[in-house]
Amino acid sequence: MAADPAEAAVLGRIVAARAEAEPDRLVFVFENGQLPSERVYHRDLAIVGNKLGYALKRAGLEAGQPVAVMLRNHPEFVYAMVANSRLDLPTVPIDPRCRGEQLRYFLNFAGCAGLITADYVVAEESTAAIVRKTGIKTYVVSTPEGRAQGIDVSSEWPTVNEIVAGPERGDVGQRVTDIGRPWLLAYTSGTTGDPKAIVFNYDRMLFYQRIPQFFGYTDGDIPYTGLSLSHGNALVVTMMPAIGGAVHHSVFSRWFTSTRLWDICIAHGCTTWSNLGGIATAVYSQPASARDTAHRVRLVVSAGMPPQLWEPFERRFGVRILEWYGTMEGGFACNPVGRGPVGSFGRPPEGLLDMRVFNAGDSEAGPGEVGELVVRPANAAAAVAYHRNPDASARKTRGGWLRTGDMCWRDRDGWFYFAHRREEGGLRKLGEFISTGFIGRVLAESPDVLDVHVYGVPSRGGAPGEADVVAALVVRDKDGFDAPSAFARCARELERSHVPDFIQLLDEFPRTASQKVQSRLLVQSFDPAQPHVFPRDRP
Repeated sequence: MAADPAEAAVLGRIVAARAEAEPDRLVFVFENGQLPSERVYHRDLAIVGNKLGYALKRAGLEAGQPVAVMLRNHPEFVYAMVANSRLDLPTVPIDPRCRGEQLRYFLNFAGCAGLITADYVVAEESTAAIVRKTGIKTYVVSTPEGRAQGIDVSSEWPTVNEIVAGPERGDVGQRVTDIGRPWLLAYTSGTTGDPKAIVFNYDRMLFYQRIPQFFGYTDGDIPYTGLSLSHGNALVVTMMPAIGGAVHHSVFSRWFTSTRLWDICIAHGCTTWSNLGGIATAVYSQPASARDTAHRVRLVVSAGMPPQLWEPFERRFGVRILEWYGTMEGGFACNPVGRGPVGSFGRPPEGLLDMRVFNAGDSEAGPGEVGELVVRPANAAAAVAYHRNPDASARKTRGGWLRTGDMCWRDRDGWFYFAHRREEGGLRKLGEFISTGFIGRVLAESPDVLDVHVYGVPSRGGAPGEADVVAALVVRDKDGFDAPSAFARCARELERSHVPDFIQLLDEFPRTASQKVQSRLLVQSFDPAQPHVFPRDRP
């Protein structure tokens, strides 16, 4: 008889089996800056997950009712996912920075019956008021950093800490027997309207368990991430490989900080870490130091390494880049180390996924031709379920293909390359498409620059489809920054079309939970008359 697929796909069941086989095996380290790190073992996941499940069950939550988890990277995030899995309660990850009407929308649209959050979230009265008004059952984690700031909300909110410190409870069971049941409701970024909630069923876990093999992980690897567990990257690349035993254990930071990355990797013996969005540029912008090669990191698992930075990054830090591509709705491809060309995000797993580039007429684009990337399972139609939005689900999978919204191209050997998001339209100036990676690399190599993001604003000349190029910088000294020298550096090392029209100095970039810079917000707020915005002098 075939093994029960639920044993391999349901998080609560996987944790229970691992805890029985290796209760004392380390699974996670949650480092927390100057505060002590927290270590989590298989037995902790099983015991605490059951304790929290007992509390949720006692509170009256019933199978199918979603529970939101709104935390930074704390052990309690994983405990909550285990508890929810045991009780057949879909988890709704929410960025802990979410506030106001967006938070109200996230909780109400998903129909959340419960919320597990942190003291530093409900310490803000406006946020606490929203949570109160929803009336959902809420538990708060009293965090080490919250206590260090004197935050105490225990008079109003029951704490997860009391549950964790309390006695062991009777087994709440494993309610999920059908891997077609919903596991996660994960919100999209909402760049083209209200965020949609993607329904992930437990059967997705069967594919996720194959990803360590695609990435070349070994059982001695120690992956690291500062990406939020509220985003799929951290779940797939760092959390699940450790729970499943594909790696030795994984290390998480509360949040990502480019200045501490190598210190953390050195202190915790990390051998891989996750790059996403502009992280690599921020890391490369740091001053050269002995830390650059004092670590054990062998592999950077990257989704978005600028092609122009790829080989310089490998040389400087003594690492190799594995580039990959993934969409929350189901696309996946990877470029294993030494296999594909620099700049390519790879090819889909043979026999599992079919990936193509379609032009506007839904015919397949030729090599080098930019079009929309579309994906489907091998020999099957794509299927996506958006919570309470069947029309959007149908549009996303029109013609049996998952429409990613990513504009890409492939070469003659079938390797795929990212161009831009469909709604962004690419960055075009003087009739040329601008490679922002070249600009970013030149500016990142300046010792005064801590981070770079290049984006476009509508051309002052009014030419249709043309953009003025803005190089947004985070620098050491905004008031002392030498903008003319930065423009001169670009003029020496870049083509004329690639020299920025503006340099903009910011304290920080607006980012999503996955550390992607929100260019849309920068474009909306850009004003050339603002302080610390410098136009390029033209002859």
